[in-house]
Parts: sequence; C-alpha cells; structure tokens
Amino acid sequence: MNFNYHGTTANGLSCNGKSAASYIARCAQLAMILEVSASPKPGNIDRHHDYDDTRYEHFLASAVSIYPVIEDASGGCTGIGESLKNAVCQSNSWQAGGNTHFGAFLLLIPLSMAAGDLLENDGTFDVDRLVSRAHEIVMSTNTDDALDFYKCFSSAGVRVNDVDEFDLQDEGSLGSLKEKGVTLYDLMVMSQGYDQIANEWVNGFKTCAYCAQTINRLMTASDDEDSIPDINQVIVYTFLKLLSENPDTFIQTKTNIETAENVSMQAKYIISKIENNDYKMSLFWGDIESFDEDLLDKRLNPGSTADMVIAGIFITLLGGLRF
Repeated sequence: MNFNYHGTTANGLSCNGKSAASYIARCAQLAMILEVSASPKPGNIDRHHDYDDTRYEHFLASAVSIYPVIEDASGGCTGIGESLKNAVCQSNSWQAGGNTHFGAFLLLIPLSMAAGDLLENDGTFDVDRLVSRAHEIVMSTNTDDALDFYKCFSSAGVRVNDVDEFDLQDEGSLGSLKEKGVTLYDLMVMSQGYDQIANEWVNGFKTCAYCAQTINRLMTASDDEDSIPDINQVIVYTFLKLLSENPDTFIQTKTNIETAENVSMQAKYIISKIENNDYKMSLFWGDIESFDEDLLDKRLNPGSTADMVIAGIFITLLGGLRF
C-alpha cells in the first residue's frame, strides 16, 4: 500500500543517515502537534480546551521535546526501551503537565525505527512494509526493554492496569521480570485484551495503518484544486471513526467497560449522520461540539484513541502528506 499525494512525497527522498532520521523526527513532531490542535476532538485537550492540571501548551512542549529521541531511534542509535525512557525524560523536562504522550511514544518509537530502516535502505515508503517492519522490531524486544518500560511509570504519571503478576507500580516487579526473562513484547501480549496500544504491538499496528488509510482517503478525495480538504476536519472525523469502532481503553481503565462502550455508541451515532450525508461535517459540527463538552465535563478522555490517531497522522506524513 503506497500513498500517492499531489504534493511532496517521501518516495525518492534522499534519506541517508542523519537526513532520514531528521525527516522522520519532524514527521513525528508534526503528527503530535496536528492531533492535539484538532478541534473539537471529543473529550481531549485541544487548542480550545484545557484541564486544570494539563493544558494544550503542555502537549505542544512535549511534541517539541521529542525530536532528539525520535532522531536517535530512527537512526538506529537506541532501542525501544531506552528510547521510551528518554522520551519520558525529555517530555518531563519541557513541561509540567504530567503524562501527555506516553501511549503515543509506544507507537511512534517502533514505527520510527521501522521508517529509519526503510528510508535509509532505499529511500522509498510503503505502509505495509512499514508496519510489518515495526512488528518485527517490537517482537525482538528484550528484558532490558521491559525494565526500562517499568522504570518510566512513576515519572510519566501513567494510569494503567497491572499486568497479571507484574504490578506496574511495584519496583519489586523488576526483579521478577529479570529472573523470568520477560520481554517488553511479552508484557504487551499479556495486556492486549484490555489495552489498545498493547493490542497494536501484538497485531502489527493494523489500527494505526487503518487511521493512515482513512486520513489519506479523505485528504485525496477531491481532484478539484479549489476544494482543498480541511486537515482539521479530517483528523476529527478519523478520531470519531476510530472511537466509534473501538471502546477506548484509557476510558475503560479510569472508569469501566460500560462507560467506554457508551462513549463509542455516541461517536457511532455522529459518524453515521456524517457518512449518510456525504461527509459534510459542517452540518454536524454542533453535535460534535456537544459531545465534546459532555465528555470534558465528565473528564472522559479517549486518550488511547488519540494516540493511535497520532500514529496514523505520522504514517501519512512519512508518505508525503502535505496540506
């Protein structure tokens, strides 16, 4: 699956070593910035909505901070666990809003490493090859990666379910992990039933690729040069579409499965109206805004959905999306 855009593409890009890594890092930064800036994106912080303890500017700072980490990872200088630890450290050093992008880091780092392999080798881009290579990379993680992953939790302020016998908040789990030789991929296999990010690792980043396909399809839907697709509307639609099809596990962790499923049903109701009216989102902007305000009031944040949308935007930017 290749993306063919009317504008600049990654195909044929002279990407060797540092230049390839720089390109990938900029794509990651922009993906995070575009996602948090999209509005109204129900339940999430955006350019118009903040929480008391976490603001839009915190997400921008976190996105800017990640550049050297992604550059090193895509250049083959660091592995997944070390990169994740470095990402959390950089994010925390640039903002004091707590956990902004931990789930996104878990997706962007292996995808960036895969992109580095592909672009450095032949300078071409293919989504199927990208996610396949990313899957190979995560399956090859080791116990050191798992230990680095555990060490991130207290500093990142992540809310998670415990992984079977390994309490993610208990430093004593580090010894058990090491003794049993548990890898980071093993932890994701244990978590896949109740965590969307873990499920992406185990199932080959299929939802990330699906998000990229959706964004690409909508951004290239019109051949009329006077009808330029709106990147903000495309991101909001993709977010709602994904949420309508997958109860958000971040909401589930904070509340329960029934609440997460109810939020998905509300998203599905709006998506059905949009799709039954030729994707004219402006007709239903009020419905989206009302949904947004309701989730914000209840502090129901579909954070895992946002993380996967970031990954989808990242993939399309790698493929040459310009707007």
